Amino acid sequence: MKAHVFRAVVATLAVVPSGWAAEAVSPQDRATGLLEGSQLNLNLRHYYSNQHTQRSTHLVIKKYGVAQPTRERITWVQTGMLNYSSGYTQGDLGLGVDASLFSAVTLERGHGAVANGGDRLLVDSAGDAVPTWSRLGVGAMKLRMSSTELKAGRMLTENPILRYKDNRALPSTFQGVALNSNERDWLALQAGSFERAIPRTGSGSERLTTTFGNRAYSGSRISYAGGTAKSPGGLTFSAYGSRFEDMWQQYYLGVIHQAGSRADLAVKTSFNYYRTRDQGEQHLGFIDNDAYSLAVTAAHGAHALTAAWQQVSGDEYFDYVWESTGNYMANSLYSDYNGPNEKSWQVRYDLDLASYGIAGLTASLWHAKGWNIDGTHYDGDRAGRNTGYNVRGLDGAKHNENGLMVAYVVQSGTLKNTVLRSIVYNHRASGGQIDGSYDEFRLVANVPFKLF
Repeated sequence: MKAHVFRAVVATLAVVPSGWAAEAVSPQDRATGLLEGSQLNLNLRHYYSNQHTQRSTHLVIKKYGVAQPTRERITWVQTGMLNYSSGYTQGDLGLGVDASLFSAVTLERGHGAVANGGDRLLVDSAGDAVPTWSRLGVGAMKLRMSSTELKAGRMLTENPILRYKDNRALPSTFQGVALNSNERDWLALQAGSFERAIPRTGSGSERLTTTFGNRAYSGSRISYAGGTAKSPGGLTFSAYGSRFEDMWQQYYLGVIHQAGSRADLAVKTSFNYYRTRDQGEQHLGFIDNDAYSLAVTAAHGAHALTAAWQQVSGDEYFDYVWESTGNYMANSLYSDYNGPNEKSWQVRYDLDLASYGIAGLTASLWHAKGWNIDGTHYDGDRAGRNTGYNVRGLDGAKHNENGLMVAYVVQSGTLKNTVLRSIVYNHRASGGQIDGSYDEFRLVANVPFKLF
């Protein structure tokens, strides 16, 4: 994007009704220079998981070139994320750069422990763990005028359509162009267009595919635009529109209302809605899907209790781009509870032990259940279109999960802001529900260091 076009975009974003004040001094006004404002940080992550299958669910390992079933998978990886963010050159238009090098060392390399290929770490063609791997996770040029920033390259994305995924030893990133504007303190706007994914367990980039549909088909890019507005009275509104080329068009609406204080009683109500329809050449066939969730959280002091309802209306999965978590629905847990026509509920309890004198220690306990998963009426492949979703065998499928997460953030000293997190969960499925039946324990440590 040329500089004069970028200036015109910023000027357009700055036109708002009177009475909504802009920030007196913008981030670009405070720019100290390309090198002077630089930061270099290192995050060391230790990732361990032990997973066992139950019931009819099995994992797969290769033996003598033949796939064999197994019930256990152990993932043990040490990673390092070296993150550099430059400052901005001074003046009306600032220039900068972001770069992150991601590296991993596989600690558990036993052939029998590395099941299901590259689902959790990088493996070779024989199914053996690759001892070490690295990649340029982030590499982007950035321009900033006032409080509006344009980035081009590889980056982390964070919005209801395309959000990076960080549930493994390394996070995913995406390659493209993104615009973020915060010219008013009550309004945040985003737009972007991305054509490649950099996967969590890969050393390169890959085409954009779908999470739950037929991954033989891909879209050339995904583009989105939207924003979040805060209004008086504790209301927050978010709206986004997107196009996954030749796959689908998707729209998102989110509303959050917060009232009260935790000292007495705080109540948070969250509504999320996604509307998905086929687009262009319909690589995934016809799509007609609506999904919504409603969650209410009541909090007092150290305690918070959440009740949530979620429902999918459509004969295919509510879907999003692979390697992203473009899903702000309330019941996005171990499972997404996003099957065709699925209904689900969740109850969750959160505890912050700072009120009991243990600052940094938190715990969460949840139970969720999904049922009525029915894909028997799927006809997305009518009129000769591709079969985008393999759901016809789902007739009354159901599942449930229980989870416990305990986390501690170090409050002071050399290891300040280190996060230790353990998760124990079980998931049980029947009727062909996609997530299967598992028991799992995870232990993740993130140790940050500010180098300069």
